[in-house]
Amino acid sequence: MKARKILTQGIVQGVGFRPYIYRLATDLNLNGYVRNLGNVVEIIIEGENADLFIERLPRELPPIAKIDSIIVEEISENNYTDFKILESGDSYSGVSVIPPDIAICDKCLEEIRNPKDRRFKYPFNACTDCGPRFTVIESVPYDRIRTSMDEFPLCDDCLIEYREPLNRRYHGEAICCGDCGPQMAIYEGQNKIDTNNPIGLGAEKLKEGKILAIKGIGGTHLVVDAYNDEAIKELRNRLNRPNQAFAVMAKDLKSVQNYAELSEKEIETITSNKRPIVILKKNDYYPFPDSLSPGLHNIGVMLPYSPMHYLLFDEGDIDTYVMTSANIPGEPMMIKNEEIIGGVNDYSLVHNRKILNRCDDSVIRFRNNELSFIRRSRGYTPEPYTINYEVNDSKVIALGPELDVTFSIAKDNIAYPSQHIGNTNKPKTLTFLKQALENMQRITKINEFDVIACDMHPHFFTTRMAYELAEKYDAKVLPVQHHHAHSVALANDHGLEEMIVIAADGVGYGSDGTSWGGEILYTNINSFDRLAHLQSQLMPGGDMATKYPARMLASILNDEKLIRKYSKYFKYGETEIKNIFKQLASGINVGKTTSTGRVLDSMAVALEVAHVRTYEGECSMKLESCAYYATNDLEIPFIIEDNALNTTEILKEVVKLYQNGEKKADVARAGQNAVAKGLAELAIRAADKKCIEEIGATGGVFYNEAITDTVKNHIIDNGYEFIQHTNTCAGDGSVSLGQAIIAKKI
Repeated sequence: MKARKILTQGIVQGVGFRPYIYRLATDLNLNGYVRNLGNVVEIIIEGENADLFIERLPRELPPIAKIDSIIVEEISENNYTDFKILESGDSYSGVSVIPPDIAICDKCLEEIRNPKDRRFKYPFNACTDCGPRFTVIESVPYDRIRTSMDEFPLCDDCLIEYREPLNRRYHGEAICCGDCGPQMAIYEGQNKIDTNNPIGLGAEKLKEGKILAIKGIGGTHLVVDAYNDEAIKELRNRLNRPNQAFAVMAKDLKSVQNYAELSEKEIETITSNKRPIVILKKNDYYPFPDSLSPGLHNIGVMLPYSPMHYLLFDEGDIDTYVMTSANIPGEPMMIKNEEIIGGVNDYSLVHNRKILNRCDDSVIRFRNNELSFIRRSRGYTPEPYTINYEVNDSKVIALGPELDVTFSIAKDNIAYPSQHIGNTNKPKTLTFLKQALENMQRITKINEFDVIACDMHPHFFTTRMAYELAEKYDAKVLPVQHHHAHSVALANDHGLEEMIVIAADGVGYGSDGTSWGGEILYTNINSFDRLAHLQSQLMPGGDMATKYPARMLASILNDEKLIRKYSKYFKYGETEIKNIFKQLASGINVGKTTSTGRVLDSMAVALEVAHVRTYEGECSMKLESCAYYATNDLEIPFIIEDNALNTTEILKEVVKLYQNGEKKADVARAGQNAVAKGLAELAIRAADKKCIEEIGATGGVFYNEAITDTVKNHIIDNGYEFIQHTNTCAGDGSVSLGQAIIAKKI
């Protein structure tokens, strides 16, 4: 008789993996046991079909299980008489992961819609195939006593399901019902409303145009009727978000197809059990008011993912709601009932289950049919990345930059990026970062560190935090250049040892102390070489030139007479313009930048598309949307001098064409194309010099589909391979991953 010990790592906890092993073993007449051991599942089998078990094991997994590694060892027989599922142990320190929160499965959805089922209209229905994981877990092994569900003892009926190995709720740690699980309540202001149907009442209030806060699985949404212009504007006023597009949640795919264009890949992603927000192009029948997504040609849409979302649509007659994160801009989502009830909303739909790990919605955009994460969070975190290189044995914390922050923890060849954290120059968000780091350490069971990686910028709060953590863990601090980290995250996506990279974004602290953002880098994992860049431009007033890009346009054009045509975009008119040129001449409070984002923002002002940034990327995004509607092909030449793209000449030509009466959209597209082709040509020259065939693109500018397409075509047409992010964020959400990989290689 054969006896084997099997250790499996991957997504093997909280996904019905142990009952799957039980069913497979009993089907093959094997004896032994299965149990969780912290971050691994241990399987002992005895019997003639042991080899067949090992062969079938990875082929018949439950829907959300994933095996990253299987270690098989021959052992001596113990003469087990049956096969059992044992209680969890805590004796293994390998690397594994808890699965992310995923959407309600079809079986659970059918139950909440079936009047004869005991979970009819129950908003917390879940099983081992669906529901919350990451947001309810406190530590591993993943058992109910280590989750926020521990406060809700199972009733007799649920306990029977929980203990039956052949039931889909066997050890489903989030399972419950209306008799034993969390409950919802609705408040008007601070006053609780007595009702047997809080969700139904919430749907009524949304129909009346009210603002409703809904505490969900991993955070809270502010919700209004997406068709109600007045309600949307009132929400904007209360949040002080005058222009940033609101994401929406649609009842079903058919509803989305009424107002947006979807490719097959977009349909596959938006309907997946991860249910991210997907950025879609508006179609010709788009029915919503301009206030929903002002100045943009696209809209962020997601489908329901929790039982309460489905019940909200079932109770009402609106097919699409605004569903935006309940937070002050730059701060983390609200998760505690007292702060939700005291928020800007008219009504609050809350529940009594704690959210242990706040997790915002993920956001995805397809560029030329290729997926790119804008925000990797719910549905994906804490699933790890594999580091595709030989690494050292150090344990690493990487803290990312300052905006759109994620952190990463790395051990062996595995890196665990966090959920979206946000803007860490806000005190509450920095506190959230520290709490999320502690939570991730408990889940991964990694509590000792050798290296703390951070951005090179000396004044980032994450940089300061790196030195605090280094003292705590007796670790060394490794500052990493911003765009090098971007590049390495991209290289890891494709397993490349070296490449030429176009790094184009708003800002990244350069190794020369200036602001970079339009760079051509030779990158390998250990180092980088800056080979070319955009023309260095002056920034009068520093960050003021970012918020008010007309100041940046004045600097780039360096023509006071021409800039007076844009005097309405300066708060103090011509007086301010004169002072800006005096400032540029004196060099006082004037920085330097090669940022692509600043060039595109200036182009938006030149074309009178946008003139003030009220949210990150606003002016460049509106420029992209303007260019989307171009009908004529205009050509703006580009000039390369001393390995730098002359952006002043491009902007002068943009202004000239616009002032001569060319259509705004046509000029916008031509201006974008000139910058894109210029960057691509710089990269091609660098690749030719270094004899490298792969050219990559990273940074927030490459969320722009038109720029990405132009760069890609120019590179491919010249015989080089174009590399882009396919599994990581093009923007700053991937910086911590790149930092972690660099720390594991040096």
